[in-house]
Amino acid sequence: MFHTYLTILIPSLVGAIITFIATVFLMKYMRLSSITLVDYNKRSKPILPTGVGFGIAFGFSVGLLTYIFGSSFGLYTPVASLKDLFGIMTSILLITIVGFIDDINIRVSKASSSEEKEGSWTGLKQWQKPVLTFMGAIPLMAINAGVSIVRIPLIGNIALSIYYPLIVVPLAIMFGANAFNLLGGFDGIATGTGTIAVFALLLYSVVYGTYTGALVSAILFASMLAFTAFNIYPARMVPGDSFTYFFGAAIIADMIIGNMESFGIIIFMPWIIEFILHARRKFHTSDLGTLQEDGSFVPKYGKKIYSWTHLFMNMKKAKEWEISAYMWIVEILFMLIAFGMKSLALL
Repeated sequence: MFHTYLTILIPSLVGAIITFIATVFLMKYMRLSSITLVDYNKRSKPILPTGVGFGIAFGFSVGLLTYIFGSSFGLYTPVASLKDLFGIMTSILLITIVGFIDDINIRVSKASSSEEKEGSWTGLKQWQKPVLTFMGAIPLMAINAGVSIVRIPLIGNIALSIYYPLIVVPLAIMFGANAFNLLGGFDGIATGTGTIAVFALLLYSVVYGTYTGALVSAILFASMLAFTAFNIYPARMVPGDSFTYFFGAAIIADMIIGNMESFGIIIFMPWIIEFILHARRKFHTSDLGTLQEDGSFVPKYGKKIYSWTHLFMNMKKAKEWEISAYMWIVEILFMLIAFGMKSLALL
């Protein structure tokens, strides 16, 4: 048992260290390359590097490769399927590339009051994002990832046979990447909430799930801790779409490989709700607010709710760190609901 824990802890530690180093490097590189954004959520309007999601994608991949290396060279007998691990790694790297393309699609213009250049975003078109993120699902489709019998909360077990890898998997990956991308306008809101979500999957894997699920969740959780350290208020960087696409795809792939779909649906519910709220206005909305003199935010759409953040802003005058903290609390509540439903199912 101790040996088994080491095969999870060592790749996780490596993933966290590499994520930290890669993120520091990319922050400097992006700033030098003028891949930056003005943080309008601060009165000082600092210019921050963005598009650094490749840092965590690289660290997570190296963590998986550490486990694969030990298996291939006989350091231990592999428990997790190496085919599944390579499938996840290929999938998330492909989707991270799509996010990175969106990150670097910048139109550079000079600020009227200074010689310093500021980035303004054009980005991918709405219809291009789901089409391009589809390619990230192809590796998981090719290896026939996951178990075709899925338990849906309040419904029961459903046998999907070949429709699972060919239809459910690509739709889930596409939805996960694009839905997670909708909620990330404040320091730590995406990174912090995502860290809580994957921590829930890690706990579930250890208590109820599979070794593969525990391995992938542990590496992803450790990498998220290292990455989130740079994005907690006041953030030193903007993660960018390369991060949001990466994490959305990675957590869905984790659910699929670890056979945690029914539990994962509850954990991912905040982003499902966010998707529905944005869809009410055909995704022509933002989770951002209007900065006030006292550092608080008011919603741009009045009393209309098109995001979780609009709800928080309407509840009280909330500052940036408070809005992110409220979202963390929401995710913790859904985590408790998910474990509560699992406990009831076992009775």
